[in-house]
Amino acid sequence: MKRIADGATRPVQFGIVLLPNFTLTAFSGFVDLLRLASDDCDFSQPVRCAWTVVGETLLPVKASCGIQIQPWKTFDEAGTFDYLAVIGGLLHSGPGVSDATLRFIRRAADASSTLVGICTGVFALSRAGVMDGHRVCVSWFHYWDYIARFPEVDERLLVADRLFVVDRRRISCSGGRASVDVAAAILHRHIDSATVQKALRILLVEDAQRANAPQPHPPGMKPVTHPRIKRVVHLMEQHIGQPLSLVELAARVDMSVRQLQRLFKVQTGESPLAYARHLRLRTAAWLLTGSDRTVAAIAATCGFSDASHMGREFRKVYGVAPNAYRALRGCFADGEASAVEPIPARHDWLGRSWNHMRAGQ
Repeated sequence: MKRIADGATRPVQFGIVLLPNFTLTAFSGFVDLLRLASDDCDFSQPVRCAWTVVGETLLPVKASCGIQIQPWKTFDEAGTFDYLAVIGGLLHSGPGVSDATLRFIRRAADASSTLVGICTGVFALSRAGVMDGHRVCVSWFHYWDYIARFPEVDERLLVADRLFVVDRRRISCSGGRASVDVAAAILHRHIDSATVQKALRILLVEDAQRANAPQPHPPGMKPVTHPRIKRVVHLMEQHIGQPLSLVELAARVDMSVRQLQRLFKVQTGESPLAYARHLRLRTAAWLLTGSDRTVAAIAATCGFSDASHMGREFRKVYGVAPNAYRALRGCFADGEASAVEPIPARHDWLGRSWNHMRAGQ
């Protein structure tokens, strides 16, 4: 709770902006932890913190699942908030973020609110120009979307291997279940730990994850259980265009190179270098079937020295040249994957993962 002039306390004020096609899980997880931590009994009263859903109009905003939420106040009616959470979802469907929303985000930043981008909400914060010089946490699933939309951003400020990032008055969260974790991290600043822990237990969450916890693996990938190896894999994906050396990877997770090689082999059955090469080829296969980029452009994006280099490596895994693979698989249309089976079967997990990604599964 926040101190005010007469020594009393007032609830911590949260404003929540829902973007078109927002993710319902991200919204419900965030606001439910606020609700449960706010009151002592089962009355859901805004005693310790208060929340208001605000929008450009009072027209309902549709979630990606079809459920609609009506804002309580318009931007013009809303006052100032201690925290403004912007919750996004689908990037490629429906209307984008409005100019009025961007102006409201800038207004909140000027009023010294702490801005919270949840799921693709951080895209709206970046469009509003309020993330300059701050680290940005994005889901592994949307990492390349962010790069494409904001090519001027220093990639060293992007984080796709952790659940959320707190950087001064900017907080960004990968979305989904992590919205509960970021809400808990915020509440720990203002409310006693026992109250926050009780709220987590009511939600059947044993304990909130810390910001440096790794994001889950993409579907279809070989299972990796060790948290440091999870982070190494995400770092490989994050830096796929400019691969990190073994020395750099080991330093990032506070291990020796030899420890990393040994543990990585146990967890994945491959060396770090072989695994990284397969990740680059998997990305190349996705881009071949899901974009109209040239093979040379894809090779550069995926960290190969040139198209010939990518072609040689691609044939070893998929059995055909990149252009032949593109012709066989065809391009994705309307988000549906080609029915042609991946090539070859022994690397099915490489192709299957990206089929799921493009199909939105």
